[in-house]
This record gives sequence, structure tokens and C-alpha cells, in this order.
Amino acid sequence: MKKRLISSYDEENDTFVGKVDGENGYCADYGISEGIYLGVNDSHLPATIIIPNASKVFNTSKTILESADVKIGIVCDETFLKFSMCVEDLKIFSSKCRNNFNIPKINYLMDSNI
Repeated sequence: MKKRLISSYDEENDTFVGKVDGENGYCADYGISEGIYLGVNDSHLPATIIIPNASKVFNTSKTILESADVKIGIVCDETFLKFSMCVEDLKIFSSKCRNNFNIPKINYLMDSNI
């Protein structure tokens, strides 16, 4: 499933925020990896991503995070959630955690270029 991503990066506060276009708010917020928070809608589908201290979490420069070309992939099954983030087609981060969030089985791509 592909969704349009609206993303912004605040260099001063080093915070990355991504939101699925058309989503308004979220019903739950989960820490899916150290410093990465996923907001889900009432259907338990990803709606927002919030990453305070983003340059430290991703171990990358603030300049890279300012790019408008961002893709976030989330793949879930009953057991695991896999998160990955690419900037300008370069994977800058990936992680895997237990799916304790009632997120259904999905293969979700949030892309700033669709």
C-alpha cells in the first residue's frame, strides 16, 4: 500500500515529523525503536512518525534530513514490525521490533514523491 508522505525537519530542534497526507491526528502513539514514535489511526494503520533528536537517532547529518525526498517503509506481520527510512534513495535507518501494537499485516510505503 502506498501513501503520500508529508515530511518536515526542524534543524534547530533536530526533529523529523512525517504525516500521511489526508490523516488528521492519531489514536495511539508507540515507541517502535529508540527515539522513533509511530502514531496510528483508529484502524491501527500508520499515520505519523515523530523522531526527536533525529540526526542522533539516524547517525546522520542534519543536512541530509532536510531533503524533501523521503521514503518510509513499514512492514508488519503478526509477530514483527520492520521500519526503514530512505532519503534520496539512500537507506539511512532500519529496525525491527515485536508487533505489540495491533498493527495489521501490511506492507506500507510512505513516499514524499507520489
